[in-house]
Amino acid sequence: MTIVLVGGLWLDGSAWRHVVPELEKRGHRAVPVPPDGRTLQEQIDAVLAAVDAAPDEAVVVGHSAAATLAWIAADRRPGKVGKVAMIGGFPNDDGKPYADFFPIEDGVMPFPGWEPFEGADAHDLDERARRSFEAAALPVPEGVARGVVRLTDDRRFDVPVVLICPEFTPEQAREWIDGGDVPELSRVKHLDYADIDSGHWPMVTRPVELAEILAAL
Repeated sequence: MTIVLVGGLWLDGSAWRHVVPELEKRGHRAVPVPPDGRTLQEQIDAVLAAVDAAPDEAVVVGHSAAATLAWIAADRRPGKVGKVAMIGGFPNDDGKPYADFFPIEDGVMPFPGWEPFEGADAHDLDERARRSFEAAALPVPEGVARGVVRLTDDRRFDVPVVLICPEFTPEQAREWIDGGDVPELSRVKHLDYADIDSGHWPMVTRPVELAEILAAL
């Protein structure tokens, strides 16, 4: 199985460095996608290139905001994406900005520090892990953060989705989806949930457990 790994905001491909060998030990091909490109379309193109290069159907994994990138891949390649896994994130709707969450400074959205993530998100990141994250954090180009999501092919709803729940529970996620807070996932025909006891970045704090969940897909 080819597993395409797409990190969330500020993460580069190295965020998956402890997950990749665990997946390979389990017999899978793991392909981290670096956040190349100054626009949302360029980042979409990078994900689609990884999907197209897979010798088989690809599982596309999107972490946090990149749940939307993974979902766009399903929209653009419904016959090639065999499954989508979303870690701690939900896909935005057609016509919405990709990730316009924090202030833009000099054309980029820098990492805002830990205050917005205190609590469940970052509870399992120690000081060393936080310093390492900050040192590697890549500012998100404005053209990515404020890029407009376009979803056009309803066949995406036929692609099975697994929602991996780190800082929230599957029960909470079901409530949000059933309550209409995530319109895209409310229309998915095959939606499953997986729980992982971690904060928002399980690839950093729980890489083995995360790899086990992904390998089971």
